Amino acid sequence: MHGAASATSTAAKARPTLRDVALLAGVSPKTVSRVVNGEAGVSAPKTAAVQRAIAQLDYRPNFTASSLRRTNGRSAAIAAVLEDVANPFSAALHRALEDAAREREVLIFAGSVDEDPARERDLIRAFTMRQADALVVVPASDNQSYLAGEVDAGTPVVFVDRPPVGLAVDAVLTDNHEGAARAVRHLVQHGHRAIAYLGDLRTIPTARQRFQGFKEALSDHGIAPTPSLAVHDLHTEQEAEDAVRRLMSAEPRPTALFTSQNLVTIGAIRALQELGRQHDVALVGFDDFPLADLLQPAVTVVAQNPSEMGRVAASLIFRRLDGEQWPPTIHLVASRLIPRGSGEITGPHQG
Repeated sequence: MHGAASATSTAAKARPTLRDVALLAGVSPKTVSRVVNGEAGVSAPKTAAVQRAIAQLDYRPNFTASSLRRTNGRSAAIAAVLEDVANPFSAALHRALEDAAREREVLIFAGSVDEDPARERDLIRAFTMRQADALVVVPASDNQSYLAGEVDAGTPVVFVDRPPVGLAVDAVLTDNHEGAARAVRHLVQHGHRAIAYLGDLRTIPTARQRFQGFKEALSDHGIAPTPSLAVHDLHTEQEAEDAVRRLMSAEPRPTALFTSQNLVTIGAIRALQELGRQHDVALVGFDDFPLADLLQPAVTVVAQNPSEMGRVAASLIFRRLDGEQWPPTIHLVASRLIPRGSGEITGPHQG
């Protein structure tokens, strides 16, 4: 194990140091320190030279060098860059990472990207500047090649829920395509043909995968998709609620809904309840959520397993930190359909 760890550190590229910045900028290390720490007394030309050198070298100041870092060079902290820590999926993922890290006496730093690529990069930069030992990332950007320097420097990185683009690292994913197809098959088996799709932002890979699974499952049953029954780019409960109201007041009117994200599901349920249609319009949601089993009717879901995804991600991170090496791999965590009532409301084609 120690041999593998040594090989890993030898292969990793050395991070640029404050002295490297000083040499490139043609100033003293003390001047670089003053610029990095925002201190006064440095001329504008020297400040500009230091900033150019920092950008050119992609230098990351070590804010934790004097306090948090251990003698083995680790900060005893893992950074989790999540979609939204208030979302039940992200919360369960975060808790699983935290539980696994606690066994190692390691902290978890977490932040929300809110589907904002700039915020993703800012968060990751902030965490890496504080020398996080590893990164767990649910990305919002469409290309993560900017993380190549961190990977080359030996920082373990694991992507969760969405695959990496432009970067060869481990990923822990759900089979979104098959989960959505399973939901559609379930609704068709209960007599539905006019099935509406309510989807998250089309910029999100998982949303695109779920819509593809939805369409292919309809096609497998000889059902032509109806464009007006597919509503995309719903990212809040209110947007989903409004979309369902529109669907239920237009023609053709759906007899069943497939909602592809838990906040969308909640918004759809609100609309059905306000319209008094919750007992005659079937619904299957992707992602479980708290109290889904206590509603009337209880909500049928395709449940991901964010806790298991977090456990797998943590295991991969700690194995990498312990020096194990393997080619970057995708790890699939199975989803399952949980019938509770809303997805079993029968449609007009029930045999």
